[in-house]
Amino acid sequence: MSKAQIESLQKAILYLYGCESTWLESVMVTETFPGHQAWADAVHVFELHDHPTASKCYAWSSAIEGTIQRKFHVVLHVPPVDSPAAAVKASFAQDHRTKLGGRGLD
Repeated sequence: MSKAQIESLQKAILYLYGCESTWLESVMVTETFPGHQAWADAVHVFELHDHPTASKCYAWSSAIEGTIQRKFHVVLHVPPVDSPAAAVKASFAQDHRTKLGGRGLD
């Protein structure tokens, strides 16, 4: 992972949660649904500084189809999210609820 990618994710963390962060590691996560692989990429683990409820978070970005822009995903390490894989599942669930017009994660 490049320094620029880490800095972009740190900016997203700062914007969303108002705290500085330190990159800890990158973990490959593969999310599958019955019969096919839905997603496979690196999830980056960050230590959070002075966040009131979480000591770390999980972050990654994905291309926005048809554009050169990227969507940033940042998920706090708070129950039930306790791993990079759980963060991806929570993010997918959030996106699904949003598409259905339901409430997202608070």
